[in-house]
Amino acid sequence: MKNITVIGCGTMGNGIAHTFAQYGFTVILVDINPDALNKALITIEKNLDRQVTKGTITEIEKQRTLAHISTDTNLANAVSQADLVIEAAIENSDIKLQLFRQLSEYCNEQTILASNTSSISITKIAAAVKNPQRVIGMHFMNPVPVMKLVEVIRGYATSNEVTQAVMQLTRQLQKEPVVVNDYPGFVANRILMPMINEAVYTLYEGVAGVAEIDTVMKLGMAHPMGPLQLADFIGLDVCLAILNVLHQGFGNPKYAPCPLLVNMVTAGQLGIKSGAGFYQYKAGSKELVVADKFA
Repeated sequence: MKNITVIGCGTMGNGIAHTFAQYGFTVILVDINPDALNKALITIEKNLDRQVTKGTITEIEKQRTLAHISTDTNLANAVSQADLVIEAAIENSDIKLQLFRQLSEYCNEQTILASNTSSISITKIAAAVKNPQRVIGMHFMNPVPVMKLVEVIRGYATSNEVTQAVMQLTRQLQKEPVVVNDYPGFVANRILMPMINEAVYTLYEGVAGVAEIDTVMKLGMAHPMGPLQLADFIGLDVCLAILNVLHQGFGNPKYAPCPLLVNMVTAGQLGIKSGAGFYQYKAGSKELVVADKFA
C-alpha cells in the first residue's frame, strides 16, 4: 500500500496525514472546506518545524514530507486510486455511515476502508459497505505523530487478510498495533472515559477542586496529566459522545455522563478547542489556569 486518502482535516486527520507522509506514503487529505484544508497544511508544517527543532527529523525530511501531501475537496476523485482510505470525520454515526456508503460506490473493491472512530461500532459502519470484510478500525491516539499506539478494531465481518495488512502497515509507521474486538468504546475509551467521567463527578459532588483532582492523579497515579486536563485536551464534546455510546451500547448506568459534563458541552465549554473547559486557555500561554467557573 502506497496511496493513502485521509477524510477530514481536523486534529486527527491532519495528524494521520502527517504521519503517513513522513514515512514516505503518498497522501491525499480530503475535506469539503478548502479553508480548513489550508489551515491543516499550516498546522502540519508547524508540527514538522517542531520536529526539526527537536532534531527528530531534518529540514530535508520535513520538505519531503510536505511534498507527499496533497489536498482535495472532491471525495470521488481523492479515493479513486487509494489503497487505503482512513475516515477521520466528526464522531457522528450518521455522518460516518453516509461517508462509507459513498466510499462503497467510489472505491475499487480492493481498497481497505478504515475508520479512526474512537467508539462507534465498526460492524455498524461496515454494514453500509458492499464488501464489509474490508472495513476495519484504526484508532490513532492524539497527537498522532507522537503517540505509538493504534487500536486495530476488527468488525464482525473484517477479514484476517485485511487485519494482517493493517497491522503490517501500522508497524511501517513505527507504531504498535493492538487488535481488539468490536464492542462499545473498544479498550482505550471503555477504560479511559469512565475514569474521566468519575473525575467530573468528583468535581460535581464537591469532593475536591479541578487542580486538586488532577494533582492527585498526576502525583499519586503517575499520570502525565490529570483526567480533567485530559478531557479538555480530547474535547468535552468528544468525551460526552463516547460516554453516550458506552451508555447506550451496554445499557449500564455506570456509563451515564455526569450532568456537569452535559451542561458544559451544552454551554459550549469544550476545552482547548473553545478556549475554556475545566481550565481556560490563552493563545501563546502554557500556564495552566483553572476556569473561572471552578476557581
